[in-house]
Amino acid sequence: MRAKGIAYDTGFSYKGSVSKECFELEVVARELAIICDDLHCNAVQIVGGDPSRLEAAAQAAAELGLEVWFSPYPLELTPAEILSLINECAVRAERLRKAGAAVVFVAGVELTIMNRGFFPGDSQPERLARLLGEPDRQRRLNEVREQFNEFLAHAVKDIRARFGGRITYASIPFEQPDWDLFDIVAVELIRNAEVANRYRSGVRSLVAGGKPVAITGFGASTFAGAAERGARGMEIVEYDEATQTPLRLDGDYIRDEAAQAEDLREVHGILEDEGVDGAFIWLFELGNFPHRPDGDPRDDLDLASPAIVKTLEGLHGHTYPDMTWEPKEAFAAVAACYQR
Repeated sequence: MRAKGIAYDTGFSYKGSVSKECFELEVVARELAIICDDLHCNAVQIVGGDPSRLEAAAQAAAELGLEVWFSPYPLELTPAEILSLINECAVRAERLRKAGAAVVFVAGVELTIMNRGFFPGDSQPERLARLLGEPDRQRRLNEVREQFNEFLAHAVKDIRARFGGRITYASIPFEQPDWDLFDIVAVELIRNAEVANRYRSGVRSLVAGGKPVAITGFGASTFAGAAERGARGMEIVEYDEATQTPLRLDGDYIRDEAAQAEDLREVHGILEDEGVDGAFIWLFELGNFPHRPDGDPRDDLDLASPAIVKTLEGLHGHTYPDMTWEPKEAFAAVAACYQR
């Protein structure tokens, strides 16, 4: 495995609000140094919706010698708005590349389900529910794939006019983008109980295609049974309908950091065995899902978070006294995997 990475959140933009209110460059640089030195990563996927934040974090990562995967993450945008965001980010990524940084440009993440204009519906849950309930789902998927690949062809043409490095797209498996457009195949491939028995063969099939393969999303939330739910582990949260701010859990759940760590170890082992070029764990910290060990257990949003550190409210950690988070068991598991 060449690129040993993790996703780093700079803040997701949703209808005018930003999930990460505080963005301090000193803190960003310190966290990226921990990612480099203590997690033994040599690459980092910088994700978010603000181009200036993405560039600032990418610059800090590049100064540490990390390979930067510059990854705008649009939410609830139209295709035209997505193109505008991606094109601005491509210009910023090229500045870094020309200055000597190792940069891969990621032309969006899960665009069809996280944005408007591809599937019907005004929100991600609504689009997903309507897709799953579609009586002629295969026909609908084929239509969306054709439309989406036309969009990607336009987007990649624009990106290559602005960015001279390698390009990929962080896809959901059902999107089936035209990989001839890209230099790297990248898939969000979170294991769950439904696909566990064919997860390895799926990775092997991707690698057999001949292009470098990166798995740009894997991991599990932090409650017992989360690994079986996979990407749907975060659905145990009740969200504010207007802002999508997480409010509380929808029931009672048990913390299981050991299971989260074991899931990461197992999946990393599969990816390494099958010869993927790069792996990016989802993710380092998710600051709007804080750990609240006291009070109502349903307020402990960190149980739903796949992050490998738990955010503390108004407190500093013990392991890193200058940081407002504490590593979970998954942190040590990732460090051991990547050090090996």
